[in-house]
Parts: sequence; structure tokens; C-alpha cells
Amino acid sequence: MSTYPPLNALRIFEAAARLESFSAAANELFVTHGAVSKQIKQLEDWLGVKLFERAGGRVRLTDTGWRYLVQVQDGLDLIANATSQLLQPDRQRRLTINSTPTLAMYWLLPRLPAFRERFPEIEFRIMTSDRDISRLDTPFDVAIRRGPGDWPGYIAKPFLDEWELPLCSSGLLDKAPIASPADLAAHTLLYADTRPTAWQRWLTLAGVPELKPASTLHFDHFYLALQAAMDGLGVVLGPLPMAQSLIDAGRLVAPLSVPVVPVRDYCWVVPRAAIDDAATNAFCQWLEDCAERLKTKHVV
Repeated sequence: MSTYPPLNALRIFEAAARLESFSAAANELFVTHGAVSKQIKQLEDWLGVKLFERAGGRVRLTDTGWRYLVQVQDGLDLIANATSQLLQPDRQRRLTINSTPTLAMYWLLPRLPAFRERFPEIEFRIMTSDRDISRLDTPFDVAIRRGPGDWPGYIAKPFLDEWELPLCSSGLLDKAPIASPADLAAHTLLYADTRPTAWQRWLTLAGVPELKPASTLHFDHFYLALQAAMDGLGVVLGPLPMAQSLIDAGRLVAPLSVPVVPVRDYCWVVPRAAIDDAATNAFCQWLEDCAERLKTKHVV
């Protein structure tokens, strides 16, 4: 028997495993549900192992399936990277970066021109998402996520510390000053679904866990809450040093300097199969260098 399983079956297996659904895999690959089931069954028969458990119309990976998925994704990434480099003329390299939206808008993009000046031969595709990397539909070269996380098949490293403080527009303080955490009771607090417990954590450490604000506003994305703060709609629990440029520009102020609440670091995340790629390594090192330079600057 050949040691190479059918490539099409592997492609279908990877999609079904990543999406945890035969139907979703069929939609992504533009085939029928029956075709996915048939290919998975043929692959399991070829391997002599069960990759999925089937119960009540649902499927989930077996332990063997999870281990096999990591290896298959590594192999497919190697093929994709080799093909991409082969097809790019003059060794031009395109990096696909998948970042959380707020970090991309307020930290990554303002710094990206400096990287492009150093590496003009590298093109970029910037994508944003808050989804876990195991649930992303589009391949990437580098992802930026809070971590560390459980990311089998990937190499990750923390590069950017982050902490939180209340931020608001200067005009808001003209109406109702904030000299202590208790003064937040006179204000609207801005919440984001992507950081649902942030305010409660900060208020508890500030010694006012039972504080009741004048009102609240909720947003599905944090960058909307940040924009609302700039527009004077309320007080957001903002991330530093990510929002430092907004403070420097006068669009936000930090009325309170304590308590400083650290949150999970940002990490770069790279598919294990691409860790030796020169362009990928250059970008990850640049991320680390940018974060290191921030440590030497005064913030807030």
C-alpha cells in the first residue's frame, strides 16, 4: 500500500476537523455533504482508524483524529507555502496577517510603514478577527492573539504587554471630573462583548466593586467602544500602550493612573511548518522590536 493517502481526502478531512462539521466543510469546499462523508469514510478505511465520533447527527474528532489533524495541517501548510513562494515573481513574498481588530487599527497599522520601508519586497494582506485561530477559515502566516493559548500545530511567543485604565475624552471631564474611582458613578461606562468582565475586574481592584454607573452602553466590538469614548459618549476601560497614540494626540485622556490592571499579553502565532520562513521571521522579530522600544518610553 502507498504511504501517501489521497490528497483530496486529506483536504476534506482538514476542513471538516477545523470546522467540526461535515456540512460546514461541504459549504466551504463547494461539495455535497455526502461527498464529505464518503471521503472521510474512505480515509478512515485507508488508515484503519476512526478519525471522528458520530452521534446524533453531530461529529467530533477522536483523540487520534486530533493528533492526525495537527500533522495534516503542518503538511498542507508546507505545500501552500512552497507553492506560494514558487508562484511569486522575483522572490516577492506576501504575508497574510490575521490580527484582532483593535490592535490592527491602533497599534499595528500606524507602525507598518516602518516595516515596509525596511522590507519593500514583502507585500501584506491584513485580516482582522477575534475568533480563535483553530476556527479561522483562511490560512495565515502570522496571527496576533492574546495568549498564551492552546494552539497545537503552531509556534507562539508573547511580545506585547498590556494593561488597562479608564479612558475618556477631555470634554467629558469638563462636565464631571474623575478624581477617584468612585467618581465613575456619575458617568456612562462603555462595555464591549469581546471584553465582558474587564470593568468588573478593574472596579474590584479599585476598591469599588459595587459601583453603579449613571448608565452603560454595550458594543459588540471593542474598537466601537473606544471610538464612543473619543466621541464623548462615556468612559472606556482602555488598553495601554495600544491607545497611547490616541492619548498623545489628545483624543483620549487617562484621568486615573491606578490601579494598573495587567491583562494577557499579545502573542505572535505562526504555523509550525512556516517557522523557518525568512519573511515570517522578519515580521515576528519586528513585532518584538516595536514592543521592546515601547518599554523605554513614558506612557500616560
